Amino acid sequence: MHSTKPLLEETDFPPVLRGSLETLQVNLGYRCNLSCVHCHVNAGPKRTEMMSRETIDQVLGFLSDARVRTLDLTGGAPELNSHFRSLVRSARKADVHVIDRCNLTILFEPDQEDLAPFLADQMVEIIASLPCYLEDNVDRQRGRGVFGTSLRALELLNLLGYGRPGSGLVLNLVFNPQGPVLPPRQEELEAAYKAHLLDHYGIVFDRLLTIVNMPIQRFGSTLVSKGQFVPYMQLLQDNYQPHNLESLMCRSMLSVDWQGYVYDCDFNQMLDLPFGGSPKAKTHLSELNGFDFTGKAVTVRRHCYGCTAGQGSSCGGALK
Repeated sequence: MHSTKPLLEETDFPPVLRGSLETLQVNLGYRCNLSCVHCHVNAGPKRTEMMSRETIDQVLGFLSDARVRTLDLTGGAPELNSHFRSLVRSARKADVHVIDRCNLTILFEPDQEDLAPFLADQMVEIIASLPCYLEDNVDRQRGRGVFGTSLRALELLNLLGYGRPGSGLVLNLVFNPQGPVLPPRQEELEAAYKAHLLDHYGIVFDRLLTIVNMPIQRFGSTLVSKGQFVPYMQLLQDNYQPHNLESLMCRSMLSVDWQGYVYDCDFNQMLDLPFGGSPKAKTHLSELNGFDFTGKAVTVRRHCYGCTAGQGSSCGGALK
């Protein structure tokens, strides 16, 4: 695999300062039942990195001490971590809002038959990847048969109340472009998704989140191998919008890897970029008890243009 980290080092991206910490995004491990083309984590079935019980206890301790009200769980497939349910229960008991970044197909994996009812019982918000509403496009990006399995999962979640008004069970879908292009306007694409999924499959959901493909890990390597890395970076820089700086997710979110080390965002984690521009190689979550995040600098590189291009991009979708 081609490394893109050296290609992203030099940058004239403007400085970014943190606000208050609102969300802790935790990567529970890189193992996944899928190997998606657009995956910036390079997750897959052969990955073995998984967060330990000890580190999960440190996550829960930090949530309590820092009074962070949102826990955003990601992977890989976060549900494959054997401590996933225990972590969710503990966080919900402490009145923390929990988000599960779910690939949908995981609901039908062995030993996961009770996963969907569990998520509904715990009132977990689901953010589910569905990079297109057309079967061929999804299967090309995520693997043969994934679209059909994803539809079955969405039908199951709808039956449990997800995506239905008044249920309190939030179901958001995620769109990623097929290649080195910017996403369409989020509002217009959401309307198209909702109309198509309802008319053809009777499926409903709350919001569509459009996310820019980051030029790192598996997707970045593909760009390099096809000679598309430089043009794609130029596309991101040419579409830079300075007003998106105020809404960047790194200003209010902290990213934690499977070993408990912290980063300014999930993308910096994948590039192993130190938290807050620290001269240290890594900072552990256990070192941040009582830490004041407000006003601290974020580590920025060229890939940050991906979050500020066009309508902007974050783990919560478009910024405007």
